[in-house]
Amino acid sequence: MNNFVFQNHTRIYFGKGVVKEYLAKLLEPYGRNVMIAYGGGSVKKTGVYDAVAGAARTAGKTITDFPGIMSNPTKAKVDDGIKLAKEKDIDIILAVGGGSTIDCAKAIAIGSRYDGDWWNDFWINQGNVDFRQLPLGVVLTISGTGSEFDGGGVITNTETNIKTGRIYPELSPDFSLLDPDYTLTVPERQVRAAAFDTLSHLMEFYFCKPDTDNVSDDLLESLMRSQIRNFKATLANYKDYDARSNIEWISSLALCGIMGLAKQPDFDCHNLEHQIGAFTDCIHGEGLAVVTPPYYRWLMPYALDRFVRFAVNVWRLPSEGSNEKLARAGIDRLASFIEKAGLPTNMRQLGVKDEAELKKIASSVQTGPGSYHKCSPEDVWEIFKNCWQEREKIQ
Repeated sequence: MNNFVFQNHTRIYFGKGVVKEYLAKLLEPYGRNVMIAYGGGSVKKTGVYDAVAGAARTAGKTITDFPGIMSNPTKAKVDDGIKLAKEKDIDIILAVGGGSTIDCAKAIAIGSRYDGDWWNDFWINQGNVDFRQLPLGVVLTISGTGSEFDGGGVITNTETNIKTGRIYPELSPDFSLLDPDYTLTVPERQVRAAAFDTLSHLMEFYFCKPDTDNVSDDLLESLMRSQIRNFKATLANYKDYDARSNIEWISSLALCGIMGLAKQPDFDCHNLEHQIGAFTDCIHGEGLAVVTPPYYRWLMPYALDRFVRFAVNVWRLPSEGSNEKLARAGIDRLASFIEKAGLPTNMRQLGVKDEAELKKIASSVQTGPGSYHKCSPEDVWEIFKNCWQEREKIQ
């Protein structure tokens, strides 16, 4: 194992009834004014909002609503939240929803305690959080991003078509309540996309150096197999509590920081998807489903042994034939799984209008240093062209 430093201060409360059992008590140490941040009206239709607001009132808190957070939260929405938090002298934010709501709340938490340009100083550039941001608690209603258990957040600037994420350990929520029952009312399309987002997080920590024996790879292989198994069970029955609860916890583990210890992560699948989302506002997990197989086919020659290991240890393919054939078979199995799960397989399904727009999106992508190989602008364009073409059916 290489050297690492690990920090995560979020306390997780997992299981049926955790909001009723714990939330009021958890809110007691904070000030009087609570902002409840959420998306559309689903949290009110399902009764989640009433449960959360009821707990806040039991704790003697005054509630300020901040609704309407979109699936790809925007800088403008964060600015609105910062303004409201300052006007109402908010003491703690309760993010009730999934990753988009939590990410928006994290940006509000930092921006409302910062006098400068939060977007430029903390999202465009990697900043230094040397001050106490507004405290944040989470009631999770959709799993997938892992934002309830880490300090990461992704925000879109619609004026510049830049969608970017940053990770600050200081932004990890103080506490997160995960009741799997709350996820059972999520539309099936969102469930599929979110489940693939989790698998993508695990793969991005896996397809990177070092290749020497390390605990992180063993954990990642186990969680990928578990995610695939529970994903299949969910596809067979979306109300399968055991499968959905397993998926929810895997999602939290995937980005809590433990899985990437001593690794050199390659997040370029997310970097490519973020710009697709910035232009099309597509569902994040669906965008990842489109870009992942073409990206891994591009990466495979530079990490052949790793893809062979993926094929054998994750997909349980027999160790037969050449390494190249086996590695390709593992990626094909992933692509087939994506298609059978009902996820998109090409750019047109994401709303990209034509190849001219595709090229514009490709030219806006900023890739990372890579772990096995740097993805150049020319490589991005080739990957995107492969995402544009209809993929041949894999039996």
